[in-house]
Order: sequence, then C-alpha cells, then structure tokens
Amino acid sequence: MIIRWHGHSCFEIDTGARIVIDPHDGRSIGLRPPRASADLVLITHDHFDHNAVRVVNGSFKVIKEPGEYAFSGIKIKGIKAYHDTENGRRRGEITMFKVISEGISLLHVGDLGHVLLPDQISEIGHVDVLMTPVGGTYTVGPKEAYENVKLLKPSVIIPMHYKVPGLSLNLGPVDDFLKFFPESSVIYVGSSVEFTREDLMESPQVWVFSL
Repeated sequence: MIIRWHGHSCFEIDTGARIVIDPHDGRSIGLRPPRASADLVLITHDHFDHNAVRVVNGSFKVIKEPGEYAFSGIKIKGIKAYHDTENGRRRGEITMFKVISEGISLLHVGDLGHVLLPDQISEIGHVDVLMTPVGGTYTVGPKEAYENVKLLKPSVIIPMHYKVPGLSLNLGPVDDFLKFFPESSVIYVGSSVEFTREDLMESPQVWVFSL
C-alpha cells in the first residue's frame, strides 16, 4: 500500500485501485491543488475544503454516504459521525471511511468534531492506520484526537488538518499533538510512504507527512 498526502485532509491511497479522500482545490485554503488520479473518491462531507472532486484526474466513482461498499476487491465502510460536539447541530454530520485492503484496515475520520461514542467504536472495529484531524477550531484538537487514539489503538496514527505554511485556515500546529507521544515513535515519512502489513509495529507510531 502507498499513501500520499496532498495537504490538509487529502490523501491518495494506492492499493491496486487508487483512492482519493477529501480533495481540496488548494487555492481556497492557500495550498497547492492536489495532483492526484483516482478510480474512487471518498468525500467525508460537503465542505469546500473536502469535496473538490473537480481537481481529481481520471474516471472515478464517488462515495459520500454511510454504508458498506466493495470496489476492486477493496472493502469500504462509511460510518456516521459529527462535525461538532452537538450531534451535528453546529456543523453537520460527516462520514468516516474505513478502507480494508492488503490485510490493512485504514480509517479516515474526516472533520471529526468529538470523542468517538461507544457505538461508533463498535462499528469501526479494528484499525491499523488512523488518519485524524489534530488542529482544532473546526474539529477535534490534540487532546481529543489523542483520546480517540487511545480508544481505537491503531498501529499507525497519521495527523492531518493542521497548520502548515501557506494554509489560510486558523488551525493549530501538529506539534501540539505530537507532545502526547515519545519522540522515538514519531516518524517523518515525507510526502508518501509505501508499506505492507508486515511493516506495522506493535508499538504505535505517528507518521508525519510533509508537502
């Protein structure tokens, strides 16, 4: 499996089929537009910095809703959650997406705004790789993100949706989240990483991507 980060919450996952999650258009948030191709695009919610399907290349299918799906041998599960701590009354609902391929389970929680509820944790099940916002303001901040890490117990945590150079949104830095982990567990992987299930460690690691 190859994971590429295109900034903010946008990731490209290459596992035979190419999956792009939450594409942004770049210019609206002060970043470079993603240069990604897809067979499948997953949209966690229809906010402008997460639903710019027009920037993605290729002939692809789009999934936005909760439910169970299969695509080119990949299992996908959409799970309902909220963009705030008030059951969506302030910012609406989101769809977290769990992707299972090559024996690896990956969860992208979109703009999750709360600590996960017991029924959501049960529905999610086992997670190897967790992609979580950590920048606060519109989503969980560092502390709440860490609470979700403790609940899900993934092997790999990938922070997203935090302040980077050029970003026009008022978000906190990734370093506020990294303080919860020993330095030895924080790995700077560049813009992409290729790995197999055998590469996953028993002790959790935080993979920090760069643009």
